[in-house]
Amino acid sequence: MRRLAVIHTGGTIASRPSPDGRGVTPQTPPSVPGLPGVQVTHHQPFNLPSPHVTPAHMLHLAHLIERLAPDADGIVVTHGTDTLEETAFLLHLTLSAATPVVLTGSMRHAEEVSWDGPGNLLDAAYTALHPQTAGRGPLAVFSGDIFDARTVTKVHTTAVDAFGGYPGPIGRIDRAGPLEQMHAHLRYFATPEPRPTYAPEVLTARVEILYAAAGWTGEGYAEAEARADGLVIAALGTGNLPAELLPLIAATTKPVIIATRTHAGPVIPVYGYAGGGATLVAAGAIPASFLNAHKARLLLMVLLSLGMSRAEIRGVFEGGVF
Repeated sequence: MRRLAVIHTGGTIASRPSPDGRGVTPQTPPSVPGLPGVQVTHHQPFNLPSPHVTPAHMLHLAHLIERLAPDADGIVVTHGTDTLEETAFLLHLTLSAATPVVLTGSMRHAEEVSWDGPGNLLDAAYTALHPQTAGRGPLAVFSGDIFDARTVTKVHTTAVDAFGGYPGPIGRIDRAGPLEQMHAHLRYFATPEPRPTYAPEVLTARVEILYAAAGWTGEGYAEAEARADGLVIAALGTGNLPAELLPLIAATTKPVIIATRTHAGPVIPVYGYAGGGATLVAAGAIPASFLNAHKARLLLMVLLSLGMSRAEIRGVFEGGVF
């Protein structure tokens, strides 16, 4: 008999209207609708809306998964959608266990007629137990699409198919037949890739994100740089900033990661004008590759918490060691 561990953390998939009338809140974790021949165990380290989930919660979840992995053939994590992509990426960075891990959730709560939780949970379970899932690192499954933790992102605030991320899903799962005889059709469009993992015991580093806009002259930069161990800037285009930011970045000894506020695409130091990507890199900034700002923040937190120098951090980001 195959063994599936389901870890519940809260979110809309566990939510119902609150009895006090204050809106929808996490209450009761869902059950897997039907998996004949599978032994399912349930675990609930916390029960939170995802805006309340912190990197410390994510690391605690990683440690729990490592403990459960030897006794499971697959692991599913139910999670709120607002920060699911961040939890998925931190697990991608820190999990060394070979057991497949799949995250899912729902966009609608359990008392809506179109609740998407059971279908997503069943898809995630089949994906976690599928033999071709091994070696791919943590995945996210929504509306039948299977996403890599490095690129998945929430692209819509309310739609059931709220998850995407360039270059798109790496696989697809569809189900057919009655529940007791259901067959899952799963296809991957990419082969597994080797990935390094990191093992911080705690996340001690503070990293802040700043967001660039037209006419920004660095408001808030000095304050953030003073209190943080490192910064991430969601910059313009391929990683460009107004000229006023160039001397500020050149003056710090702390790592400054340049991501992009653009929906998709890499950060490439192309432009040589003041504040252009090439000048920022020359001043010491580190391109985030294809990571968005909030995932770049998590990677920087992990590396700083491990005591890495700015040069070592540059090597990880520029070498794509994630």
